[in-house]
Amino acid sequence: MNEPKNPRGEETAGKTIGEFVAEDYRTAGVFEKYGIDFCCGGNSALSAACRQKGIDPALIVLEIEAAKTDPVARSENFAAWELPFLADYIVAVHHGYIKENIGQIVSHTHKIAEVHGPRHPELAEIAAMYEKIAADLAAHLREEEEIFFPALKRADSAGKAGKKPAQQDVDAIRGDLIRLRREHEEVGDRVHAIRHLARDFTVPGDACNTYAVTYKQLKEFEDDLHKHVHLENNILFLKAERDLIPSLV
Repeated sequence: MNEPKNPRGEETAGKTIGEFVAEDYRTAGVFEKYGIDFCCGGNSALSAACRQKGIDPALIVLEIEAAKTDPVARSENFAAWELPFLADYIVAVHHGYIKENIGQIVSHTHKIAEVHGPRHPELAEIAAMYEKIAADLAAHLREEEEIFFPALKRADSAGKAGKKPAQQDVDAIRGDLIRLRREHEEVGDRVHAIRHLARDFTVPGDACNTYAVTYKQLKEFEDDLHKHVHLENNILFLKAERDLIPSLV
């Protein structure tokens, strides 16, 4: 049986996963379907990601093209947003989600580990790992909201006024771009490890309601984090490098 061919397959296989999703967020569903990381792993070329998963890139390209035919909401055209607005959106939506939910998820993971741990020892590891995520994210969000995003906005404002950004802001952006990307990768690795320990958030037969709710929360947290990190790594950070700090490119 002949495999599907796409005349654009060879051309697009070299693009990175992050580029696909940054250009059109509708393609994220295709990568999620095949378990391909589009946020922390967004720098991987499509061909390399498919090779790792044992998938024909031509199949993915066909599904990407199909996804682009779905109706798109103007509100999801993130790549077209101005940098300050995108930063504010990330804080309001994704930072807000983390702050509102992370404490309860920490509490729930410890609760089910205490009650169900003797029969499901992986729960203790999940609870410890998620508590580490919560602690790291608290510092990470604070750095973005108090240092990085304000520096971006000041540099953006200077550029629009035809002025050079203040060196202090340039240095802050340059240093934070390196650190924030590394921290995204670290939290992404832990979230993926939790999914593995939780067997893709499969709720066992002896689980209580809190157990089921906790796994649902962990899955929701992972989904939100993927979109959150994608918006920063593949759109916001690249805009900063391209438009604000040309010396970084």
